[in-house]
Amino acid sequence: MALSSKSMLIARVGASAPRVALRAPRVAPRSVAVRAAVVDVNDTTFGDEVLKSSVPVLVDFWAPWCGPCRMIAPIVDELAAEYGDKLKCTKLNTDESPQVATDYGIRSIPTVMIFKGGKKMDTIIGAVPKATLAQTIDKYM
Repeated sequence: MALSSKSMLIARVGASAPRVALRAPRVAPRSVAVRAAVVDVNDTTFGDEVLKSSVPVLVDFWAPWCGPCRMIAPIVDELAAEYGDKLKCTKLNTDESPQVATDYGIRSIPTVMIFKGGKKMDTIIGAVPKATLAQTIDKYM
């Protein structure tokens, strides 16, 4: 069976037409309301915000150039919103605050530490699922 020139043209155009795939962004944009619940700390404010806190504190040690750090950032924001006043969530940029990072032996980021009563209770290294972070937090609530 022979194809007409019009059919061949349609077949060729259809076969070579570019495909367009729509993808959702890999990292959800941060909500301003949720972001406000996470406190940025540094070498100067770490003692007051973390060690003297009356509630357990999650500290996310991160850097802007770290891909896995950007992956868990929305998770930390979600946890801050979900736990509310029962947990203080903080972020410490290791490039801007190297002293605290050195004091706690941070050699890999992201590293998340849980503090309670001014003492380090637990450490989680790497980009982990939200459930892993929540289980660790729940141990100290």
